[in-house]
Amino acid sequence: MFTVKLVTTEEEKQLAFDVRKKVFVEEQGVPLHLELDEFDKTAAHFIVQEDDHTIAAARVREVSPGVGKIERVCVLKEYRGKRLGILIMEQVEKYAVEYGWKKLKLNAQSYAIPFYEKLGYIVTSPEFLDAYIPHRAMEKVI
Repeated sequence: MFTVKLVTTEEEKQLAFDVRKKVFVEEQGVPLHLELDEFDKTAAHFIVQEDDHTIAAARVREVSPGVGKIERVCVLKEYRGKRLGILIMEQVEKYAVEYGWKKLKLNAQSYAIPFYEKLGYIVTSPEFLDAYIPHRAMEKVI
């Protein structure tokens, strides 16, 4: 049974960071100083757990009035293909609606664009590099 939760403690936030480090730093080679940043202090963080194992994470923050930005969506390699990305995105979107946000933006790694398109996001930029990885900006009106 998978559970998505909004992080409410420093311990849970560290669990989110642990998943992000495994996926982005260890697996994808993103430098740690780029992965953990100043926005981690103010963003809302989400984790997915199975029993007592944290297996996915994401964060969202308001970037302008009524506009949120989803970042750091990741699932541990051994749990991919189990719809956990969809599960966590649904909770992030629900959170955004509760806060009255009207639009969500994100920068998707280029290989992940079809995943986000299935969730209703549209590409809004040409490809660019972020942490040495090709990305494209996407957004969705909610």
